[in-house]
Amino acid sequence: MADDSDLRRDLLWRIDARRASVQAFLRYHRPRTRRRATVTVVLTSLAAVFTAGPAFGGQPFAESVQDVLGLASDATVWQVLCLLALLVSVAAAVLTNIGKSQEDVARLASAEAANAELEGLASLLRFGHLTVEDGAKLYQQYSVTIPFVDDQPTPAPHAGYYAPPPPGSHGAPPPPRSYTPPPPGPGPYPPAASGPGSYHRPPGR
Repeated sequence: MADDSDLRRDLLWRIDARRASVQAFLRYHRPRTRRRATVTVVLTSLAAVFTAGPAFGGQPFAESVQDVLGLASDATVWQVLCLLALLVSVAAAVLTNIGKSQEDVARLASAEAANAELEGLASLLRFGHLTVEDGAKLYQQYSVTIPFVDDQPTPAPHAGYYAPPPPGSHGAPPPPRSYTPPPPGPGPYPPAASGPGSYHRPPGR
């Protein structure tokens, strides 16, 4: 059984891995959400610009644009402005509905809150102000608020972290080890005789 320090290190490793997944989610989705919001604001503003001229200027505005562009009729000015206003309004509505259907803003807020909560939980565990049992409960409570964040592949725990053994490895006996004697060393002397006090003269003498 792993002791309390091993379980604490294992929980800290899981918290750090979950935080890494949340931060990867934020790095990917936060710029996309901001760009989509910016484009939506720009398109909505363009729709207002295209309709502001005819609304405030009326017929004199259409005639002025006709003279500047050299058009044959002021009806073309109305048609072009209405068409442009329609296109940008539809594009802005599509982007807005996409953001609402994917709940981008709500997911970003939940991910940022969970990241801060997991960071605080890791600090409490590292400095010993929280038991492992309470830390595990809080970790589960914070994780269920971000089910849309996929776990990222994380490296194996570095030195100082406890990694639980793989399933089925508990109680497995170590493999048997056999002894192999070293080979005899080179030399002119033959093996010693079995009798005590016997001596063999080296060959060549």
